[in-house]
Amino acid sequence: MDAKCKESYSFFLDTVKNDLSDFIDNMDYAEIEAAADLILEAQKAGGRVHISGIGKPGHISGYIASLMSSTGNPTYFLHGTEAVHGSCGQLVPGDVVIFISNSGETAEMRSTVLAVKNNGCKIIGVSGNRDSWLAKESAVHLFAGVPKEGGPLGRAPRMSILAETLVLQALSVALQADKDVTPQQYVKWHPGGALGKLRDDEK
Repeated sequence: MDAKCKESYSFFLDTVKNDLSDFIDNMDYAEIEAAADLILEAQKAGGRVHISGIGKPGHISGYIASLMSSTGNPTYFLHGTEAVHGSCGQLVPGDVVIFISNSGETAEMRSTVLAVKNNGCKIIGVSGNRDSWLAKESAVHLFAGVPKEGGPLGRAPRMSILAETLVLQALSVALQADKDVTPQQYVKWHPGGALGKLRDDEK
């Protein structure tokens, strides 16, 4: 491999170290709190949580749905494009749908968000633009903006994916804390592997 490979590698790691640190320092807890409150209010009324995205954010959606489900807040993956071809049938009025889109402007995303809202659901938008279409259509917006992606061409989502993941992990932490999940409950939901065993200090 030539020198430009090492240069790109170093540039990416420096970008992560510097820009992600700045992003963390500027995260707004008020946004996390507002999103958590919206979800908790919906749950109290019998509503459920879904999460969706198109492209790379769609892959994050599956992980966050699994993470939130395993920590006390059942969350369902909603396919970003199949939603407008029948998958909105998994929604009921009063549900909350988290939608991830870095730009918050794509045509496919707009179609899905409008379909979700037409089915009586509220949107928590996650994007890198506070003035995006998605932000304006959302009941709550979580900002996940970074100045650059950190790789060759600066197009493939790398840093934006890290920011989106981080802000949703933070939301999952707040929700888990509100539910006061005990080690015994966690193990019951996650009986397999090392995580499915109580530590001596938890018995």
